Amino acid sequence: MKFLIVGCGSIGRRHLENLKALSAGEIAVFDTDRDRALLAENNYGVRSFASYEAALAANPDAVLVCTPTSLHLDYALAAVKSDSHVFIEKPISHSLEGLDDFASIARDRNRIVLIGCNFRFHWGIRLVKQFMEAGKAGKVLFADAEFGHYLPDWHPWEDYRQTYSARKELGGGIIFDSIHELDYLYWLFGKAGEVFSSVGKVSSLEIDVEDIAEMTVKFDSGVLARVHLDYIQRAYHRSLKVVGEEGVITWDLKKNTVDWYAGAEKLWHTSMPDADYNINDMYVDEMKHFISCLKGEASPLADAGEGKSVLQIALAARRSSEAGKAVSL
Repeated sequence: MKFLIVGCGSIGRRHLENLKALSAGEIAVFDTDRDRALLAENNYGVRSFASYEAALAANPDAVLVCTPTSLHLDYALAAVKSDSHVFIEKPISHSLEGLDDFASIARDRNRIVLIGCNFRFHWGIRLVKQFMEAGKAGKVLFADAEFGHYLPDWHPWEDYRQTYSARKELGGGIIFDSIHELDYLYWLFGKAGEVFSSVGKVSSLEIDVEDIAEMTVKFDSGVLARVHLDYIQRAYHRSLKVVGEEGVITWDLKKNTVDWYAGAEKLWHTSMPDADYNINDMYVDEMKHFISCLKGEASPLADAGEGKSVLQIALAARRSSEAGKAVSL
């Protein structure tokens, strides 16, 4: 198969390396920053294109869109119109405009669309889902998800103020940047019905987007979730707690554990990954899944419809904060 990676930033390079490690096929790259594309060409031995039109004219089987969020849909739409399948990094877009038309065109052309939500492939989140479905917590009542990391530490090799994370016009802001939490909660609990939030810029970071978000999400399944996201915490933190009538399930990314409290036994049980587990494994598994979809062996775990549903939660959070009241989806 022939793959085209659009955007040679950190996530584009990660997917490139993983596709090469998987011997997935022929790989090419395109980036509006020609120097960055040539660097990828030289470092990885792949072909680079000077224009997106030329890259699509080479008829790639699949296009991986790894650009700033506000550009996702333009690149993805052009790809499906050229009869390429697409992988779009999270979130699917920065607004709902054009999403339905894109999904309709992709469906009419029988093109695969997979949204890059890598935590659906993390062993910890998968085990939490498995424990929930096995009834280890009983009926789930509420959840608590948190992510925090100091933005300048994300990519210390570049000026954080110039990254898409820091810039509104590129689709930045902590809610879009860490939409992972909203995505895996949607995966675990289903459709959201209402969002109430407080979102703002409270730190001295030189950005024009929100650096903190406190959200309460009511899911149609009855689960109530608190979600905290920030660009501020100096100590990286990512965790999830699921509370049910029969027990508690927790996941901590830094500790790399899933803990289950069995209420009847009043005992904690701890699970850890295999000794050779690496954080990159979830990205590798994500690419394996994409390849399986391309071969017709699997259906996308997160398609355009789910990408839209998760984006709606994120957009509702911003509207709720602006309005000072809960927003129904």
